[in-house]
Amino acid sequence: MTANPSSPPSFSFDPGDPVFLAHEGGKLGVVPTKSLRGSADLALLYTPGVAEVSRAIAADPSLAARYTGRANTVAVITDGTAVLGLGDIGPLAALPVMEGKAVLFKHFAGIDAVPVCLETGTVAELVEAIVRLAPTFGGINLEDISAPRCFEIERQLRERLDIPVFHDDQHGTAIVVLAALMNAARVVDKDLGSLRVVISGAGAAGVAVTNIILRAGIGDVVVCDSRGIISPTRTDLVEHKHRLAATTNPYGLSGPVGVALVGADVFIGVSGGKVAQDDISRMAPRSIIFALANPDPEVHPMVAARHAEVIATGRSDFPNQINNVLAFPGVFRGAFDSGAPQISEAMKLAAARAIAGLVPEPTAQEIVPSVFDERVAPTVAAAVAALA
Repeated sequence: MTANPSSPPSFSFDPGDPVFLAHEGGKLGVVPTKSLRGSADLALLYTPGVAEVSRAIAADPSLAARYTGRANTVAVITDGTAVLGLGDIGPLAALPVMEGKAVLFKHFAGIDAVPVCLETGTVAELVEAIVRLAPTFGGINLEDISAPRCFEIERQLRERLDIPVFHDDQHGTAIVVLAALMNAARVVDKDLGSLRVVISGAGAAGVAVTNIILRAGIGDVVVCDSRGIISPTRTDLVEHKHRLAATTNPYGLSGPVGVALVGADVFIGVSGGKVAQDDISRMAPRSIIFALANPDPEVHPMVAARHAEVIATGRSDFPNQINNVLAFPGVFRGAFDSGAPQISEAMKLAAARAIAGLVPEPTAQEIVPSVFDERVAPTVAAAVAALA
């Protein structure tokens, strides 16, 4: 079964536009790490010399980590079903995004990354395809795969593979959100564990953000989807929302998102749905708003600023950008450096604390470090490796 775009986009473009010029010819290339200067090098790097290395690996597969690039190579894998804010645009249209992700891996953590865009529709097909590809790679970064399929795909891959598997839309987002929330709580002088948090969005990011902040000790979390507050009284919940209903909403609220926001300390938007100004005006004093939908936040930052003390978005043109690049390069670097077969929940918490710690004196305008802060990836890597 092929995952095709739900409807072909109608779009015209100017090839002279700087955006298209920046992408022309793609953003990746292959650079050899060994010199090929003549027949002696050829005999070493290819036949007959390479046969000796292949025989050694066949006898001891662990040698592949030393004598191939596998141990420093990630597959950035998608089926194109949930690409950025574009939705189900298919694997071919997803390729520029995956190339971009690969560039970030290399730039920030020195990790080689290969975009892999698969034409497949079912969970079983995608899992089987990735398992068959896995011998080439030291880690799997899942990207832009629609919910709820992404949860089962990641679960099965973690069970079947002995290399790190990380769905960045879930866990990268969650790590950076928690780091930002730790520092935002300090700015508004509130204890992290006492916060009342409302999350708008119950997809991949919403589930992961909920899980990580619960593990961090925040007990009062209410999650909303497009139909309102998720609670056990709802009869329209799919499996992953049933799990949310069982672990959140401790006071049994029901109704639209506005009901949950009354007296709430924190709003985290990861849905793209709009939230009315009247609703956020009813939040607690010194509130925090993370409106992370891109390019159009759930609440415009200028509107949020009328009611909240700390504001974050997913955009680069406002302060406090919640950007996954603060997390995933360092997380994989730490896993690779330590030889970790999986990325554990403890590693994710450690990564969040490491990111938060890089802003020792947070302010309303700075609760996370810049993505170009050269300390970020090494600091996150060290925190992750320490728990391997």
